[in-house]
Amino acid sequence: LIRPVLDVLVQWQLATTAATLPPYDATLLRRELDLFPEWFIRRHLGVNWTTTTWMLDRTFKFLINSALSQPKVFVHRDFMPRNLMVVESAERLTPGIIDFQDAVYGPITYDVVSLFRDAFISWDEEQEIDWVIRYWEKARAAGLPVREDFGAFWRDYELMGLQRHLKVLGIFCRLKYRDGKDKYSEDLPRFMNYARKTAHRYVQLKPLLNLLDKLEGNTEQ
Repeated sequence: LIRPVLDVLVQWQLATTAATLPPYDATLLRRELDLFPEWFIRRHLGVNWTTTTWMLDRTFKFLINSALSQPKVFVHRDFMPRNLMVVESAERLTPGIIDFQDAVYGPITYDVVSLFRDAFISWDEEQEIDWVIRYWEKARAAGLPVREDFGAFWRDYELMGLQRHLKVLGIFCRLKYRDGKDKYSEDLPRFMNYARKTAHRYVQLKPLLNLLDKLEGNTEQ
């Protein structure tokens, strides 16, 4: 079923026209990232380390600069299995997409990483890489402005994913404490795992990895 999902994602991105949707700009990216210290670190964990402010500010600027440097297309912002509906047609099963209310004009990897590093389902990395390569090949064949080198595309993908995962850690905690929706907190470990995996791979994110270790009480070297 992954082929029609990738086909519909590519079609959505090919429909891009500038100035149609609001920009996924630095202000919005930062506002989302700020949910992490506000709701996850301070509200959920009860940690008020003033030393985290400088480190997070530097990390956030790094992630925002990475996002803004990417080619831009239409971004659904929640392109995940729960928002894909099976629509039966005479020719084949075609996914329908719902929940467009937060759509913006922004980084081309955002919807790809939303799909493959999902809020509620995780796949092993070998499978994930295979699917991302399939998307990348389809996107190139369709003329979308993806990076010519897959390694560079994968780096963009991972850093974009980290921005999303830190945001979601904040959102899920906000849903719990502000809105009384406790069930979302069950998936917090999934997002911590996503974040730690990416932070472990890039030297610029070593301070963030150290912070995550401390937050989890993790003392491994």
